[in-house]
Amino acid sequence: MSFWIQGREQALKLCVLATGDSVYRYYKSIVIPFEQPRKVSSTAIVNGGYREDLTAVFNNDCNPGAGMACTMRAPTYQEHMRIITEEIGLDPATTAGMGTAASMENVAIHTECYQNLTVTAIVTGGIEVNGGRVGDPATYFKPIDKSTLEKPGTINIILVIDADLPPGMLNRAMVTCTEAKTAALQELMAGSNYSTGLATGSGTDQTIIVANPASPLYLESAGKHSKLGELIGRTVLPAVKEALCKQTGLSPRQQHSMLRRFKRYGIKEESLWQAYAGDSDKAMIKPKFMDTLYQIDDDNYLVTYAALYVHLLDELQWGLLSGVEVRQSGNELLTATAAKYGVEAPVIVDISVEACLKAWQVLMLTIVKKKWMTLTK
Repeated sequence: MSFWIQGREQALKLCVLATGDSVYRYYKSIVIPFEQPRKVSSTAIVNGGYREDLTAVFNNDCNPGAGMACTMRAPTYQEHMRIITEEIGLDPATTAGMGTAASMENVAIHTECYQNLTVTAIVTGGIEVNGGRVGDPATYFKPIDKSTLEKPGTINIILVIDADLPPGMLNRAMVTCTEAKTAALQELMAGSNYSTGLATGSGTDQTIIVANPASPLYLESAGKHSKLGELIGRTVLPAVKEALCKQTGLSPRQQHSMLRRFKRYGIKEESLWQAYAGDSDKAMIKPKFMDTLYQIDDDNYLVTYAALYVHLLDELQWGLLSGVEVRQSGNELLTATAAKYGVEAPVIVDISVEACLKAWQVLMLTIVKKKWMTLTK
């Protein structure tokens, strides 16, 4: 079912929620006009926080396309959002919106029910450019300047709960929702772009929680011990995964890669090439080197050993394993990997992350050389 909005473009009705509200996609936005008053808690910069007077919420794609960066259409972010809200056909005074560079066509919608409780998660997302781990080094600190447009790469979530909740429980639902998002990233082993850690979200994630005060169902718990908390997890977690897969291809299949597993620790195509190029016996030009590297990158054994090796480094960073333990286990993995590919294994001598990474890099270069020799025979 569809209709026309202000003659601009066709609006597609994506679904009807248990609350009776419809979810539409039009004007590069996901829009939910409310049929009745709703309780809303959101991180929106405009009309955010806890509100009972909102008439709609939306998620907008600010990406102009053609490789261009997101830019504001007004001197301040508030004015920018007002322009977007009006173009969507909503009242700026009673609408909460979110911005992102993710396409609305890649939205993921998941619904779960338990008896007369229904929860729906509506998610768009990207993590490749802006993914980070809480506590990573940051540079943004402008307590007065409020006019900066958010960066792209955002995971935006609209969570609709067909039940009445007290204000505090909407905030608790947001905590559970955030935990579910982070669990999804953990299960994908998505890395931070700012440290060696696993990502817990992007730097600009936003969330809108909607509850239905007209519902006869009144709940006072949204934590992990409650059915509501369970349903939040069962909707948000798969929706985040689906949205990320649609937007950038992030998925278990994409993560089945030695290079992607080591990316957050700095072992990448270019770093391996630079190390190889410094060898006196360089025999391959760069395109041939890269082609040979990619031929082994998703090898089952190599990805498995790489995953175990990287996790050893994580355990060392977190203080869960000692340097002696990591060195011993790391050398065992190096030996097993080398034996599988018929090459000599390097040895980790120093107890440090850097020494472990150097040993793995040496092993990869040895395997690539062996592979190249095999292909050219």
